Amino acid sequence: MLRSISKIAATAAVFVTLGVAGTVTAAEKISPPAQDWQHAGIFGTFDRDQLQRGYQVYSEVCAACHSLRQIYFRNLEAIGFSENRVKAIAAEVEVAGEPDSDGESTTRQGKPFDRIPGPYPNEQAARAANGGAYPPDLSLMVKARLGGADYLYALLTGYGDAPQGMQMNEGMSFNEYFPGHQIAMPAPLSEDAVEYEDGTSASVEQMAKDVTTFLAWTAEPELEERKRLGIKVLLFLLVLTAMTYALKRKIWSDLH
Repeated sequence: MLRSISKIAATAAVFVTLGVAGTVTAAEKISPPAQDWQHAGIFGTFDRDQLQRGYQVYSEVCAACHSLRQIYFRNLEAIGFSENRVKAIAAEVEVAGEPDSDGESTTRQGKPFDRIPGPYPNEQAARAANGGAYPPDLSLMVKARLGGADYLYALLTGYGDAPQGMQMNEGMSFNEYFPGHQIAMPAPLSEDAVEYEDGTSASVEQMAKDVTTFLAWTAEPELEERKRLGIKVLLFLLVLTAMTYALKRKIWSDLH
C-alpha cells in the first residue's frame, strides 16, 4: 500500500516538474515579429538583386562555418547570375578531383556542375573548429525552423547584451529569439561586414533581410514556378466551371 502511494506521489511530482518546466520554456519563448517578404503570398516573387546580395552575404560571412549542400553552382543562374559569372564563381574554389595514377587524391577548380562545397570535410572537423557545436547546413534552414524566414531574420538581428541577473554559460552569446536565449554562434553580422557590389548600404538589418531571402530561395528554388503553375490551374478551373455551368443551363433549358 505504502509502495503504491509512493509511486503515485513520485508520478505526480514528475508531472508537476514537467508542467513547471513547460511553463518556464513557454515564458522564455519570444515569437519573431512578422516581416514583409516580397516572395510571400500567391503572387510573390523573388527580387533577383536581393538574392544576389544574399548570396554575397552567405559566401563572405556564413560560408566560413555553414555549408549549402543542396545547391550546385549552376543553380545560381536562377538568381540572375550569367553563365560566365557562375563559371567564375565556381572556379574560385577547389573541389576533390579524380585520383592520379598513383591513387593519390587531387583537387581541381570548381565547375558549374559541382555542389557548393562546405567549409569542413566532416562533422568531427566542424565540431572541433567550433568548440563542440555543429554549424548546421543552411540549404533548408528556412523550412526547418518554426517561423521560417521571420525567425531566421529575427535570430540574425536578435543579438545583444544579456539582461541583468542572467547567468550566461561560457562561450555563449545572448540572443533574444533563440530558445533559451543562449546561442553558441557569435553575432555573425556587423555594420558594413560586406561591401555590396550594387552599392546598397550594408546595415545589419539589410544583410539579414538579404541572406534570409537567399536562404528562402535555397529552401524552395521552385517556388515561383509552383506559383505560376498554381495560377494557371486556378484559371483553367474557373474557365472549366464557367463552361460547365453554361452547358448545364443549355441542357436544362432544352428539357424545359
